[in-house]
Formats: sequence, structure tokens, C-alpha cells
Amino acid sequence: MLILLPPSETKRDGGEGAPLEQLLAESALSFPQLNAIRKRVVAATVSLARKPKVCAEVLKLSPKQMGEVDRNKAVKTSPTMPAIDRYTGVLYDGLAAMNLDEPSRNFLRDNVMIQSALLGPVGALEPIPAYRLSFDSKLPALAAGSLKKAWAEAGSKALAKKLKAEPRLVLDLRSEGYSALAPLAPAENTVYLRVVTKGENGQLRALNHFNKKGKGEFVRALAKDAAVTSTFNSVDELIAWAASKNMIMERGAEATSEWPAELNLVVS
Repeated sequence: MLILLPPSETKRDGGEGAPLEQLLAESALSFPQLNAIRKRVVAATVSLARKPKVCAEVLKLSPKQMGEVDRNKAVKTSPTMPAIDRYTGVLYDGLAAMNLDEPSRNFLRDNVMIQSALLGPVGALEPIPAYRLSFDSKLPALAAGSLKKAWAEAGSKALAKKLKAEPRLVLDLRSEGYSALAPLAPAENTVYLRVVTKGENGQLRALNHFNKKGKGEFVRALAKDAAVTSTFNSVDELIAWAASKNMIMERGAEATSEWPAELNLVVS
């Protein structure tokens, strides 16, 4: 299974891993073919951080968040930690990866990737620095003009190449903004997960805060049952497993020429 997660704007400080400039020089992250773009985005991020007032305006930072500018200025040389531990916020609080046991973290290592605005798709346990950047951030020094233009084609090709070499069930939990940084071509075993609630009339309603919480808790449940879930090859297996855990999963909208089929996780 390949599970794609969005990142979070909030991140944990610190780390004991090698700095990003070393990791890129050694091609230590997944998809080394993306390293040229990674270096350009990183350079544009550092360049913007050298103009604190402009950076704060571009990244929509409050006066209390100016430390994010310093993070970006040092992004090439600051220490790193596993991506799944670096990100905080509602989804990652629900996942609570730091207190999972080794088999569960190995599941995350083997099955989860996070769509970073700075680095493109990275493995859950791959080391990354603290930074501040969103899918729609404008980096004046980036020749492509936008992160979407910088990442979309190359990110999509990288994921497609990986899935061609290693066919898997793909579960896309990214927000639509982050999905656009590496779009997935519709395929039989590719689904986009939405967290919804069902009203008394049976009508489904999308959630916001609890959408993120539900996604994090769902991935945690998959990781804790790694001996079973790591073997899944079909949506039907995933739905049946969810039912065995008292979760409600239902097929949603069918695939279009530009968007995968949808799967609804129904929460109360």
C-alpha cells in the first residue's frame, strides 16, 4: 500500500539528523530525480528568508511567528528528524507516530509518503528540517513562478514511475492543494480518501478539523495492525478491514479523467 499524506504548517523543533544540504548531496531522500527541483525550491526559500518583512508577508506570518523566517534561513544547515515526527498539528497529533512501536513505525517507513511543499514527496521516516512553506506560497526567486508549476509534472512522473515498478493500492489523503503538487493519474487501485459525516437524512457532509483528526487516527490504526494491513492490494480488502475495526468506509464518487475514485471514511 502507498499512503500519501499532506504536511502540516506547524513543525517540531530540533533533530539529530544530518543537514539537508548533506542529504541532497548524498541523494539520501526518495526520488533523487527530484533533487534539482528540491535545490531550486530550497534556494528560493532561503533567498526569501533573507528579507524578513517580505518573507513574513508572503508566508502570512504574524509578529509572533517571525521565528519561522529564521527556520527558513537556516533550512539547509539545521538538524533534521524523521518527517512523520517533524510535522505537528491535528492530523499528526491523531497519528501520534512517536509513541508507536517498531513494527508500526516500520509500516510507516514502508507505506507512507508525505507531500512536502519544500521537498516534494518524502518517506515518512526520511529526515527533513524544520521549515515554513505551503503549497500556494509564492517564492519570488523561483523561476517556475509557483510551487505547483515547479513540482506538478515532475512529482506526478516520480510517483507514476514508482507505482509502475511497484504496483500497489494507493490511498491519497492529501488535501487538494497538495495533491496538485504531484497529481495521481486515475487507476483501478487508486482512491482519494475523504472524511465525512452522515446527517439524519443520509446526506454526507465534508469535515474540516475532524477531517484531519480522522485521517491521522485512520493511518495510526493501519500502522498498529501492520501484520494485516501491509498485505492489502485492493480497495475491497481495505473496506473489509475497516468494518472489522468498527469503521465505516464507503465508495464515493467514481474516477474522472483527472481525478481518482473517492472513498469516504464516515465518522460520527
